[in-house]
Amino acid sequence: MSRSVSLLCASQCLRTGAVRRILYGGDYNPEQWPESVWHDDIRLMRRAGVTTVTLGVFSWARLEPRPGARDFGWLDRVMDLLHEGGIEVCLATPTASPPPWMGSRHPETLPRDETGSVVWYGSRNQFCASSPVYRDYALRITEDLADRYGGHPALRMWHVGNEYGTHCWCDETARHFRRWLRTRYGGLDALNEAWGTAFWSQRYDSWEEIIPPRRAQYLINPGQGLDFRRFTSDALLECFTAERDALAARTPRIPVTTNFMPLFIGQDGWAWAAEEDVVSVDLYPDPKDPHAAAYGAMVQDLTRSQAGGPWVLMEQAAGPVNWRGVNHPKPDGLMRLWSLQAVARGADGICFFQWRQSRQGSEKFHSGMVPHSGEHSRTFARVRDLGAELRELAPVSGSDVPARAAILHDWHSWWATVQDGRPSSQLPYEGLLRAWHRALWERNLTTDFAHPHADLTDYALVAVPQLYLLTDEALDNLAAYVRGGGTLVCGFFTGVADEDDRVRPGGVDRRLRELLGIRTVHEWWPLDEGETLDAEGAWLGPFHGTGWSEDLEPSTAEPVARIKGGELDGRPAVTRHAYGAGTAWYVSTLPEPAALRALLARAAEEAGLAPVLPGLPEGVEAVVRGPYLFLLNHGRTPAVVPLPSPRTDLLTGRAHHTGVRLDRFAVMVLAPPESPRPAPHPKGHVPCDEPPERSS
Repeated sequence: MSRSVSLLCASQCLRTGAVRRILYGGDYNPEQWPESVWHDDIRLMRRAGVTTVTLGVFSWARLEPRPGARDFGWLDRVMDLLHEGGIEVCLATPTASPPPWMGSRHPETLPRDETGSVVWYGSRNQFCASSPVYRDYALRITEDLADRYGGHPALRMWHVGNEYGTHCWCDETARHFRRWLRTRYGGLDALNEAWGTAFWSQRYDSWEEIIPPRRAQYLINPGQGLDFRRFTSDALLECFTAERDALAARTPRIPVTTNFMPLFIGQDGWAWAAEEDVVSVDLYPDPKDPHAAAYGAMVQDLTRSQAGGPWVLMEQAAGPVNWRGVNHPKPDGLMRLWSLQAVARGADGICFFQWRQSRQGSEKFHSGMVPHSGEHSRTFARVRDLGAELRELAPVSGSDVPARAAILHDWHSWWATVQDGRPSSQLPYEGLLRAWHRALWERNLTTDFAHPHADLTDYALVAVPQLYLLTDEALDNLAAYVRGGGTLVCGFFTGVADEDDRVRPGGVDRRLRELLGIRTVHEWWPLDEGETLDAEGAWLGPFHGTGWSEDLEPSTAEPVARIKGGELDGRPAVTRHAYGAGTAWYVSTLPEPAALRALLARAAEEAGLAPVLPGLPEGVEAVVRGPYLFLLNHGRTPAVVPLPSPRTDLLTGRAHHTGVRLDRFAVMVLAPPESPRPAPHPKGHVPCDEPPERSS
C-alpha cells in the first residue's frame, strides 16, 4: 500500500463532499437494545451533531449465532436507519470477541498463558492469533460483511478488530513462532548466535526444540523473550492485514483503521501504522491525575507522528470509566477541553466509547454520550455542545501541526528493557518518555515522535529519553544528525545493546561515546526507589536526580552539572559536547521536573527553537495547527494570555487585539483576522466524494 495514498484516503474520508469537517460520534451497539430505541438513537444523534458511528465491534455472536449461520437482518435495518438519519458508519469486523460456540467447539482457538493454562471464553479477546481455525472464521465473517455492505451508502470507513493485544503461548503458537524464526534467521546457527545460547547450555540443535518463553525455573533467555514480543506483534498484525486485504479487495475506495491503545507495549506501533489508511487511538486519562493533560498531549503527539498527519481519537469517555479502582467523573468543561486538545494536536475525528451507556454487562458503569440519566442530563448537553463546536472547527481539519522537536521512540528497545536481569526495574520506559515529553510540553515546545531510523534533518532538537537497544543504522543516523548541525539530548542507558540484546563493546557503543564526548561509563549506578542524588551546575543550579546515576568519565565533553556528595561525588551528571556542526548533551540521571524542563529549554534555545508563545501562565497550553492558534487552560483558575498580534476566535467570531482571558478549562481557537468565519454546516449528511482508490 502506498503511504502517500493512505494519507490522502485519511484526509478525504473525514470530509463531506468538498467541505472540511471534524468527524464526531462514538461506538454504537444497537444489539444491546430493543429496536424501539433505535429511532430515538437517530433523533438524539442528530441533536448532538453526530456525523459517524462505529458499528458492530462486538457483534460476532449476533451476526453468526452458530457456525456458518448469518443473521444480517438487524444490521441491515440499523445501517438503513443511520443512512436515513444522515449518519455515516465506520463498520467494524467483530473479530475481537469470538462467540462462545468457537471456544466450546474449537478449544484450540483459545489462548494459553505462560504456564500452559487455558484462557477461557466468557470475556473478550479470547483468541489465539496463530490459530488457523480462528483466522478462517474471522476471514469468512469479514468477507461476508464486505460483500453485503461494501456498496451501502452509509459506509464511510472500516474498523478491523479492536484494541489488538492478545498473547498466547500454546502449541499452535509454538509452531507459528518457529516458522517466524526460520524466516528471520534462516538457520539455527544464526539463531543460536543471536540468542547467545552458549550461556546456560541453551543451544538448540533442532527447530522442534524451540518453544515460546513459557514459565521456567529461573530467568528466560533475553533473546528468546525479545523475539517472542516481536513475533506476537507480527502475528497479530497478520490477523489485521488478512482482514484488511479482504476488505480492500471488495471495497478499494473505503479506508481501513484499527484502534491503538495508548502507548501500548504489545504492538510495534510504527509497523502497524504503516499498514493503516487511517491511524486511530483510544485515550482515557484519569481526571484525578494532575499530569493528565501532559499525558494526553504525549499520546496525541505519538499518534499524529505514527499517522504522519491527521488521525482519529476513536475512543474517549464522556464521563467516568469503569476499570480503575475509583472511577472519577469529569468536572464541567474537562471533556470539551481534552477533546479540543486532541483537535489542536492533529485529530480530525473525536469519538467516544460509547453512544448509549449499557444497562448490562461488564461496562454498564462506563459512561456514554447518552448516560443512564438520559437526554436531559448534563452529560448529553455537553455532548451536544461539543458537536456544535466541532462543526465550527471544520476549517481546521486536514491542516498540519508543525513541530521542530522530536522524541525518539522504539518498541523494540522498550521490549528489551522490560526483561528481568537488568541493572534496575525502578525506571519504567514509559515513565521516562512521559517525564521528558512533559518537560517539553510545559515549555510549549510542540513535539513529534520519531523512529530512530527516521530522517531527522528537519528537527532542530532531538531528545532520546532512553534507547537501550540501538541498531547500527540508528547509531549512524544519530551521528549524522548531530554532525550536520542538529542538537541531541540523550538520556542514560542508551546505546548499550544491539538488535539482538547483545551488549556493545565498552558497555556503550563506541560511535555514541564519540558523539557524546564520553571516554568510559565505568559503572551504572542505579538508585533505589525514593533515593535521590544531589547535583549542581553553573546555570542549572542545585537539583535532585532520581532513578539512576553513572560513574562517568568524559573525554572531550564539557561537564554542565556534577554530582555532589556520595560515592560519585564530582562525577558529571550532565555533559555537553560539540560534534561536527552540532551539539550533543548527555544526562546520566533523571533530573527533577524543573531541572529537566530547564535543561531541555536551554538545549532548545541554543538550537534556535522557541516556544509557541513565550511566558505563558502555568497550565496554559499553546499549539499551532495550520494558521490557527489553540489556547487551552488546563488550570482551575482563570489566566490572561498576551497576544503578539490580533486574532479572531473561530468559535465565537470575537476579535482579540492584545490579549485574551481564559476561564477554567477554557479553549480558544484563534485565527488571523483575515480568516473567514466558516458557514454553518447543514444538519444531516451530505454525500462524500469518494476517496482515491488504494494502490498496492
